[in-house]
Order: sequence, then C-alpha cells, then structure tokens
Amino acid sequence: MNDVSLPCTLLVDNGSHRADSTLSLRRVAAALSARVGQTIHPVSLLHSTRVDASELDGVPAEIFEPFIKSRRETHGDHSFLVVPLFFGHSAAIYEYLPQRVREIRESWPELAVRVAPCMVDIDDPDDTAVAEILAQLVREKIAAEQLDRPAVTLVDHGTPRIAVNRVRNVLADRLREALGDAVRAVEPSSMERREGDEYAFNEPLLENLLGTGEFAGDVVLSMLFISPGRHAGPGGDIAQICAAAEERHPGLKTWMSDLFASHPGAIELLARRYAQGLTSDPVEGEVAPPKAVLAES
Repeated sequence: MNDVSLPCTLLVDNGSHRADSTLSLRRVAAALSARVGQTIHPVSLLHSTRVDASELDGVPAEIFEPFIKSRRETHGDHSFLVVPLFFGHSAAIYEYLPQRVREIRESWPELAVRVAPCMVDIDDPDDTAVAEILAQLVREKIAAEQLDRPAVTLVDHGTPRIAVNRVRNVLADRLREALGDAVRAVEPSSMERREGDEYAFNEPLLENLLGTGEFAGDVVLSMLFISPGRHAGPGGDIAQICAAAEERHPGLKTWMSDLFASHPGAIELLARRYAQGLTSDPVEGEVAPPKAVLAES
C-alpha cells in the first residue's frame, strides 16, 4: 500500500481530553488512508494522551513529538507530512508546530516536516468546499425535522486570534449564499470569548443570539466543529447553551447539524489537501499564513 519514497503522513488535530475526539480522528484517518492509498496516521498535537487507553479500544492516543521520534527509531523516518484537521490556520499550526520542529531539528538535522494547507482558503473565493458541506448538513437537518425556513447560525468555539475568527465570518458568508432562500437568516456566532474589548470580534455569542430577532423561532446550528468533544458532543457545552436559551425564550427551538467529519465530502477535501502538501516545502520558520492574515497583522 505504501510508497516508501513518500513522507510518513499524519492527520493532525489539536487534541482533546475526550475519547470521542480521538476515535473520530482515527475514523477520518482510516477513510483518508483508503482514499489516497497511503497510511495516514491519526496524531494529535497535544492533550489526547491523557485519555485512558481503555476508552480507546485499548490503543493509546499519540501526539506529535513522541510519534515522529518513535518513527525515526523504529522505521528510520526523517520526512513527514502533516495534514491539518483544522478549518483555518490556528496558533497550533502557525506557531506551536514550527517552534517544535525548529527545536527538534537542533538534535535531528535530517528532519523535514511539510504542512499541507488547512481546509479553508479564505483568499480564494472559489474555495467553497467547506461551505458546501456545511450547507448540505444543514439541509439534511431541515429535511429530517421538516422545518420551514429556519434561521441558521454558524457557531464556532471562539478564539483569541482575529485571523481565526475571520475564517468563521467568511464561511458564514459562503454558507448564506449556499443556502439561499431555504433559510430566513444566516449569522455567525461563537460559543465563548475572552473578557475585554480586544476580543469583541467573537460577538455575537451564541447565548446572546438565540431568542432574538430572526433567531426567536426555529434555529439550526451549523456546527463549525470537526469532531465530538466536550463542546460539540452530546450533553456538551453547546447543547447546554441551547437548553438554557430555550428555557429563557418560549417559542425558541434549536437543532444541531451533524459535525463536519461525519460528511464524506470531508475525506475528498482532505485528499486534495494531502496532494497539495506533498509538493510543499519543508517547514523552516513559521508556516506561512494566508495573505488576508498578513494584511491584518
């Protein structure tokens, strides 16, 4: 199956303390492996090794640095490709990953790490794959619940980085265009934000949007979350915010779309990013941000 001339490839997420997130990463990596004909290893940047292996079918989670060092020792690997399971360039991809690569290379000069593009290119107006998948998931929820032109909010976690927030807003615009007259409104929102005016770009918060204006009746949450976890999983933070809002606002009813990784189109998109990553240059300094991010900085 594997071409030994190709780099050892990792499908990388941020990591979670929840087993469901690691199990989802493994399912996506297995599907991507089958799609591209190469083994894709499910590896988190951080956190996931805190999950007990008994919750992971007896197989411990793996994180970036120990994984690549183990591959050097057991397989002689020096070349790696990271396929980010991220919508946009977060600090994990911009800063943490390049920093770790630079430090590791001080004692491992042969190390070469390439990073494929993230799933959303905000500089390319024709890059609508993520928005189209999100729209399909919303349409499926509308059909399943037999809703009549609900309002839709594209909800993310919230971020201290305005560049990451801009991905949310661009996707909301693309989702609005994709859904058209099937819904009465599409607006972005965030689950939470840090205190201070400098983080106000995360507004509106989901808890403040629900029950107001167009969002006072039937509302579908388009979930800008890739996999389940403590935020997006059953009984998680999002579900609790919705339940509290429904108690405060009679007539409000919320539904959550399925998560992004559940859609088969996610695998096709990741396969394209994998192919792009194979032709990229190895990380030397920071991973280059999109042009729009450079313009804001």
